[in-house]
Order: sequence, then structure tokens, then C-alpha cells
Amino acid sequence: MNRFLTPFFLIATSLITSSAFSQNRISGSIKDSHGKPLENVNITLTHSNLNAITNNEGLFIIEHVSNGHDTIFISHLGYKSINQNISIQEKDISLSFVLENDLLNLQTVVVTGSFDPRVQLESNTSVSILNSKAIKQAYPQGTASLLQEIPGTFTDASAGEVFTKVYTRGVSASAEDDTGWYYVSLQEDGLPVSLVQYSYYGPDLFHRLDLTTEKVEALRGGSSSIATFNAPGGIYNFISHGIRNNFGGDIRLSTGIQGNKNYLSKIDANIGAPMGNNWFFNAGGHYRLDDGARDNDFTFSKGGQFKFNVIKKHDKGYLKFYGKLLNDKTNRYTGVAATNWDNPTPAFGQDFNTTSLLMPSFNASIPDGRNLDSANNFNPTQGVHAKDYAFGFDFNQDIGNNWTIRNNSKFSVKDANWQTSISNAFVSLNNPLAYFISGAEFPIGQVVFRDAQSGSELARINNAGILAGDPIEYLTSSTLPNDAIMGTSTWYKESKADEWMNHFSLRKQLENHDITAGFDLGFSNTSLFTQASFAFITYEPNPRMLQVTLENPGEPVIALSDENGVSNYGGLWFVNSEAKVSQLSTFANDKWKISNNVYLDLGLRYESINHKGSKDRYAPFTQDGGLDGDSNTAYDNSISVPTGEKDNFNYTYNYLSFSGGINYNINDNAAIFARLSQGNKAPELNYYFDNFSNVPINKKGEVQKITQIETGAKCNFKDFSFTSTVFLSQLKDIGIANFEFDSDDNSIFYTPILFNTSRTIGLEWESVYTPFQNFLFRFNGIVQDPKATTWNIYDAAGSVDTADDNIVDYSGNILPFNPKLMFNFSTEYEKGKLSAFFKWQFMGKRFGNVANGFELPAYSIFNLGTGYKVTKHLSANILVTNLFNSEGLANFFGANSFGANANGATPEFIAANPDASFIVVPVLRRRALLQMNYSF
Repeated sequence: MNRFLTPFFLIATSLITSSAFSQNRISGSIKDSHGKPLENVNITLTHSNLNAITNNEGLFIIEHVSNGHDTIFISHLGYKSINQNISIQEKDISLSFVLENDLLNLQTVVVTGSFDPRVQLESNTSVSILNSKAIKQAYPQGTASLLQEIPGTFTDASAGEVFTKVYTRGVSASAEDDTGWYYVSLQEDGLPVSLVQYSYYGPDLFHRLDLTTEKVEALRGGSSSIATFNAPGGIYNFISHGIRNNFGGDIRLSTGIQGNKNYLSKIDANIGAPMGNNWFFNAGGHYRLDDGARDNDFTFSKGGQFKFNVIKKHDKGYLKFYGKLLNDKTNRYTGVAATNWDNPTPAFGQDFNTTSLLMPSFNASIPDGRNLDSANNFNPTQGVHAKDYAFGFDFNQDIGNNWTIRNNSKFSVKDANWQTSISNAFVSLNNPLAYFISGAEFPIGQVVFRDAQSGSELARINNAGILAGDPIEYLTSSTLPNDAIMGTSTWYKESKADEWMNHFSLRKQLENHDITAGFDLGFSNTSLFTQASFAFITYEPNPRMLQVTLENPGEPVIALSDENGVSNYGGLWFVNSEAKVSQLSTFANDKWKISNNVYLDLGLRYESINHKGSKDRYAPFTQDGGLDGDSNTAYDNSISVPTGEKDNFNYTYNYLSFSGGINYNINDNAAIFARLSQGNKAPELNYYFDNFSNVPINKKGEVQKITQIETGAKCNFKDFSFTSTVFLSQLKDIGIANFEFDSDDNSIFYTPILFNTSRTIGLEWESVYTPFQNFLFRFNGIVQDPKATTWNIYDAAGSVDTADDNIVDYSGNILPFNPKLMFNFSTEYEKGKLSAFFKWQFMGKRFGNVANGFELPAYSIFNLGTGYKVTKHLSANILVTNLFNSEGLANFFGANSFGANANGATPEFIAANPDASFIVVPVLRRRALLQMNYSF
């Protein structure tokens, strides 16, 4: 037997010995062009699937490398990648590399919108990257504010951190102020922040920017139709820090002044380290106190978040656990009154820099229409209290034979509670609305207005003649500012959602094909409750709450408001809805290598979205004397309560999206590409929640159809880099409804939906030029022609009654809120310990409505920053935004009357009312910030 076993033993021994001797080691160093070691550079042997990361001295080691030929791929954000063939033949190898600056990150690997990681230059999509340096140059105002650095992206952050708008390439029609991210996906580490949207519930509520973000990848249009959930307009992916080979991180203290001596304080941190046995962790977050950019008597924002990830790395892939705890309160600014349609000028003592017109602080207890035995606490200083508790895991595994499996899954619990004001319109004391909106049956006679805080009488009037068209009469020498009250309401909303989403993909690499297929799953259980009451407030730059009574001689005193100034409890608005949303999709994409220089991408995505839920019908609570049974308190006479009837909905939207692109690499530094995409946008939940008031939801919404064509070029030279893209986007079946107020019954309603079409043609570009060492210029922007090719608006004539309604045709007009020109120009200097930048942001003229009746003027904002490295670890920075205090106007809400909307300001209306006031939203004024940064 030994005679037979000996040969096998010798062969096995030989193989083991050979294998042992064929295991080699590759070590090396990586520096930048100034000779500085680079940390956290990724080094990969592409055929062996072995990798390493440089330490803080720029050194790396790869063990257990087999004999043969391989390709070493080196990448680091902000530097050009290196792809070099190497030969290993039973010896250790020592290598050294110098990485050149990659001015536009064209040699950086991107993962957003592509089904396989690829260098941006080889991608046939329009992708931009903001690295950590660009993020640190941004004032910490919020997500949308940062994204205005992205070419071709329109952002409106005039309201603050939330209630923002973001869209690209004229795909904008349904991106209203309260659903401003309608067409795009805001993501964290590859999954959406929120699965659903509806009025006052968007992803920006649950996203905050801090040091935990390493970079942002922004995809405009194109493959987003097939790469993510129901977001054909683009993807903005905030990617967190990953593996650190050594203990290190950043701590940043910020303090600043803004507006009229309002203060901001913030602390940010992010720390990472290895934990042994190839385990790594990152953790960080922020906390802030912010008085706001405008004048209000309370802290505008306070709170923060904590984020973490734990990563297990191995030769064939990784496993990552991650989470986020967000608990944050912020508010949002409404508009400011102006006159002069041709050159808007602040009116009624307000100004574009400091006026906020938000309610002052008070504590009210307003009966809950769902259960009249309970009440909701209301304090407008709370703003919106957002909570998001999320946990997920992500794993990537090479399973052999060029197969790779990836799964990213996240569960989150979300809660957004709004306690703020809605609208701030002028309501004349000569307008019967000022009294009847209280809910009182006949509030005519002597009306007394008192300061709700001090109790002192501010004005006493006789309104007996208003129904005949006669003006009011002041009965004492005291008057109310501007002879008016503010048309506003207490806006209370409870929005909750439990969500789970999952992305799974299976990738197979062949000689000339790279095929990825998989599925996305998303489930959301959502509930919404909205209740609005009227509030009596002075109409002046720093409003005061008014306690209002009707005091006719010889008759009982009738309270038109409670002691806080709140009136018509729960009578202006009532929505109580719930919904279950299921989004199921499957996708496939093939990256076909036609030749060494030509790659073709073809992808499909089939999506099925189901909305199932209900909406309560409601009616005023009827009882003599109102809820409290007291006929002398009129403010609780009209509370909206459920009738017990529900309008159910259960609709499924199925559609197929396609995207195909081709990329031709001219050489290692230049490429051209083209892409055709046909995507779809299913309705969001606001279709059911907003558009059906006490009527059956008897039909599903329309799926908007989006066609996008683009072609572009990318070049990456030593001193100059640029990308440019010519595009055409067409959006069809756009459902439009207006927010209206009926003064006859004091109700708010949405008009019937009409379907329209828009088309935008344009050129977007991004470029960087370094004329000499330590100095560079950046220039990006968009030139476009946005058209409302087919556009009809439903005119309700100011009442729910349909007898006088008509449809107005605005086809051929310019698409509103889309500038023909928008750009960013900046210059940056960095040498030794000193750095500085200067930025110019230009926003072109935009029409404020599809009627093209009012045009928002162009404006420029200039930002300045400088930094100094005190020591190796400590640095200081100063950031100033809106340096010259531009009074640019970012938004338009229409005529200055309660319930008005932008579409009502037609050319005919403006011609007939040349001296009328209207509501605009100015950009936020100058803010200066001092930052102290400690890196280790």
C-alpha cells in the first residue's frame, strides 16, 4: 500500500510546497504631486480581487499574492486613478506611485446610477462629485443649499433647511414647495432617505449634513430611471466615511452670526478606527442651536443626529452594519410682502433681509378633531420636529467565477410633527373675512383687539358697515398696524412612517459583458393627520397675537378667539389618512465592451407600485354653543370631525423604464457619450391626501412619462478639465391642481386636476482650470430653453361652486421657476498653511407662474472663505455667505390675499391691479461663521 500512496504523497507535498512558495507580497508607498503621503488610498489587484488601503504614512501591503500577471488599480477621491499591469514571479515587489490631482474627479470611481463601480470618465451618465473639501466650503444651512454647487441643479433653499425644492433639466412641474423633491431621490449610502412623499413630508425633513458625509455623487436624469425607486429626475447620494486603517477623525466647532445679530453654534465630529481582525468602525454626528437668518423671537433650529457604521472586511468582500438616530427641530420661512410688479419693493414696513412674519411663541391646547376628549398642544416655536431612527446592513461578496452578490437593506421609523404657521397674507379690517373666519355666526358690531400676551387693548372698531361696503370705524385713538390682521393659521401635522427597503443585485463579469440583475423592494406604512385653525395676529414685521372679542353694548361678550388668539378651532383644514405603499421592481443592465474604447450600456426596469389606504370624510361639529356648550365662545363652533365614512383607495401602477448609453474613450483623458432614457413617475401620496375633499377617490393618478436624450464630452488634462452635456427632456401627463380659498364658506380646497406637457432643451457644463500652481478656477452652469408646450389651468373663480369655473390655456409659455441661465463661478487658492476661495452664484430670471404674468428678477450671491492651518492637527476657517447681502427673490406665492396662489397672478390680473401687493420669498441674508477644526 505504501508503494501506491508514496507517489500521491509526493505530488500533494509538491503542490502544497509550490503553493506556499508562490504566495508573494506587494508593498509600496503613494504620495501626491507635492510629495505628501496620501492616506486611505484604495489599492486593488483586479484579477486576484485582493485589496489594501494606505495608512497615514501613505504605505500599503498586500499579502498572499499568487504568481502570474495582474493589474493594480489605485484610486483616491480627488486624484487621477492608476491602472498598471504587473508581473509576479515568486518574489516580493515594492512599488511607489505619485497621484496627480483629478480636478473634476473624472478618474474617481462612482457607484451612483451605474450597476457596477466605474471610473467617471468611462460612465455614460452625467455625474458630478462633491468631495469633502467642497462640502467643508459650504455654509451649514442644509442639504438643498449644498446641492446648488451641482451644475444643472435648481435648488430653492430660501425657506431654510426644509421645505426646499431640488430638480434638474426642467423636470420640475410637480415639484411644488411642499413636495419639492418630487422627481429626484435623496439617498444615503445607496438607499433613499424616505420611500414616500406628500405635502409637507419630503426627504429633506430627515436629512442633515455634517462631517459623517465623505462625498456626494449627483446623477442628473439619465440612468436614474432604471437605477432607483420612482425617481427619473436624478439621484443625490450622500456617501458616509468607510474604512480607516488607523484611529483618526475630525472634530469641528462652529459659531457664527447671521441676519440681525442672530447666532449659530454647532459641533460636528466623525471618528473611525480599526477594531482588530479586519473589523472597522465609524461614528459621528452633530448638535446645533440656530437662531435663524431672519428675526423671530425663538430658536429657529435645535437638535442633531448620530450616525455609525461597523464594517467587516475580508478578501472576497465586506459586511457593513449602519444606523442613524436623528432628533431635530427646525422651522421654515414663509414669504414677505412686496409691491411694484416690475421691480419688487418691500411693503408694509417689511424688508427682504430680516422680516420673517412667523407667529410668536405661545402655548395653546387645540381640540383634536379625531377625538374631542383630547387636545393637541401647539407652539409655533416647535416648527417641525423630525425623528428618524434607521438601521441597516450592506454586504458585498465575490462568490467565485466572476460572480458577485450585493444586498443593501434598511429599516427606519420616521415621525414628523409640524407646529407652525401657514400663510401670512394681508387681510384688511374692511374685509368681512377678518371676522367671519372666526367661525362666529354674525360677528358684526364693536370688535376689540387686545395683545394676547399683555392683555392691553390695542384697538376697538365698529364694523357695522362692512357688509354694505363701508369702511370700519375706529372707536378710540388706537389703531392696528396697517389697518389689517394677518391671514394665517395654526398648521398642525402628524406624519408617521415605518419603512423597509432592500436593494439586491447579482453581477456576472464575462470577457466582453458585465451583466447585473436584481430587484428593489420598498414598503411604507404611513399615517397623516392635519388640522388647521385660524389665528388673529397683527400685520407687522414682528407680529403679535391678538385676543379678539365682540362687545356690543347691552349684549354678552362673544369671544372670537381664545386667550392665545387662536380662532375657528380645527375649522380651516382637516385631513386624516393612512396608506400602505409597496414598491416592487426588477432590473437588468448589460455593460457591453464592444471594443477597447467603446462601451454600450442597456438597462431595463419594471416597477410595480401599490397605494392602499383611506381618507376620512369630515363635517363641522354641531352642538349648541360649540364644543364647550358656551354660546359666548365662538372659536370652538366649527371643529371638523370625522363623519365615520372613509374614502378608500387601492391602486397599482405598473410601468417599464428603459435607458441605454454609449461611451467612447478617445484616450485615457477624454471620452464622449450619449444616452436615451424613457422613464416614468408614479404619483406620490399627495395625489390622494390633497386632491379629494369629502368626495370618493374613484380613479388613480396618471403616471408621468419622461423622455430624456443627452450627449456629452468629458476631458481631463493636466491643467484643465471639463464636462459638457447637451440634453432634451420631455415630461408628459403632468397633473396640476391649485390650492384655493372659498371666502363664502371659509374653506380651503384643491381644484380638479388637469394634465399637461413640458419640454426643455439645454446645455450644462462643469470645468476647472489651474493656470498656475496653487490657484484654480471653477465654472459650471446651465443654459436652457424650458417650455410649457401644452398647459391648461383650472380657474375656480374663487369658490367651490363650479358654475363659474373655466379652463385657461397657457400652452407655449415659458415653464415657471426654470431660469434660462444659471451658473457658479469660483476661484480657490491654497499654499502652505493658507487657503481661500471666492464664489459667485448667479440665478437668472424666472417666471413665477405658467401664465408668465410675473417674472422674478435675476440675482447674484457671493460667498467668501479663508482658512489657516495653525498646527498639523488644528486649523481655523472663516465662511461668509451672501457677502454683499443680496436681496434676490427665490420664490413667488401670488397676490397678498388669504388663499391666493401664484397662478392667479396672470397678466390680466396684474394689469388690473398695478398697485396690489404680493408675496415673494427672498434669499437668506449674509451669514458669517468661524470654524475651528481638529483632525487626528
